[in-house]
Amino acid sequence: MAGNTEPLPPRAKLAVTAGKAAAAVSRAAGRGSGSVIGGKVALKLDPDLLARLAQNLDVVLVSATNGKTTTTRLIAEALRAVGPVVSNALGANMPAGITAALAGSGDARYGVIEVDEKYLPAVARDTTPKAIALLNLSRDQLDRAGETRMLAERWREGLSGSKAVIVANADDPLVVWAASSSPNVVWVAAGQEWKDDAWSCPACGGVMQRPGDDWFCGECGFRRPTPSWALSGDHVLDPHGSAWPIHLQLPGRANKANATTSAAVAAAFGVPPQVALERMYSVTAVAGRYDVVSYQGREIRLLLAKNPAGWLETFSLIDPPPAPVILSVNARGADGTDTSWLWDVDYSRLAGRPICVIGDRKLDLAVRLEVAGVDFQVCENATEAVRQCPPGRIEAIANYTAFQDLRRIVGN
Repeated sequence: MAGNTEPLPPRAKLAVTAGKAAAAVSRAAGRGSGSVIGGKVALKLDPDLLARLAQNLDVVLVSATNGKTTTTRLIAEALRAVGPVVSNALGANMPAGITAALAGSGDARYGVIEVDEKYLPAVARDTTPKAIALLNLSRDQLDRAGETRMLAERWREGLSGSKAVIVANADDPLVVWAASSSPNVVWVAAGQEWKDDAWSCPACGGVMQRPGDDWFCGECGFRRPTPSWALSGDHVLDPHGSAWPIHLQLPGRANKANATTSAAVAAAFGVPPQVALERMYSVTAVAGRYDVVSYQGREIRLLLAKNPAGWLETFSLIDPPPAPVILSVNARGADGTDTSWLWDVDYSRLAGRPICVIGDRKLDLAVRLEVAGVDFQVCENATEAVRQCPPGRIEAIANYTAFQDLRRIVGN
């Protein structure tokens, strides 16, 4: 078991100090948390700093297209039952942000780290994780991340022979193919509502067959593995067949799936499912997601949806019609500049409710809604959109930078 015993060499200490100073300057200038610039400065001074910081921790890596920030938070809460945890809780998930988070580890015993999908193999190489959670792979930031099978292949090559316990979603063929190169995999039946990125076999290119909840390739025999953990309604089924109730304050089926994976990861560190799941109840919001805020005398629930899979899951948890919805889409660097994914989202599911559209790409979204046959209003900003909505709670759904904009406006 890791422990904070290895002292950092002088160069690493200097790098940590310089990184913290750069972060403080960034915060003072009002340019955000400073974690990314702080990490970049620190890594410039000591390129091996991430590996040095991780050597004294038992590390868990969490990667996926959707749900990694929430799952990281749930795992961190569960592992706090057995020791102090350091985590990149605000979601800075590339090497610089991860380095900055670990630089503040103090007496932490565990590092629970969210990792951007593209950087997973490199971060796994540097941090020698004890466990890696793989949730899903779907299209996202098409201009940056590219095709999902290529990403799965990168995972497969990077994790080949890994000594980590790989906790992987048995319902996502891309994740199964990526994880199958590892000798120690724990399969979790976490479900997969969005299937449009896994209709062809990642192993041979054949057409996937999907009878019920099962899947297999009719050409090469690649098929869904038998899971040892499963989400069943409101319960987690463990490898012994015991059912443990899930009590979350976070909404939706997707978060129950995240809790199931988190319980499986926690068990790898000796935390019983009952203890892990009880601790997860304390999580009410994750980096502002799911927060309900008061603004102009109204209650607004803030929801993040940054790609088709995320929008699909979000539609399943919002209040039913006629609850009003504000939709906001940007296409800045952090979002990905390609908005063609809007055409993969079934916005007809929002029919029958007042809809207000805002954001940098509100006209792109307006065209998509027009084609879907859904009534909407285009508004200049969030303040106008709130005024246009009828009384009652408002569901506000936004992609990444639009979500940050929304949080700033409504004062959260």
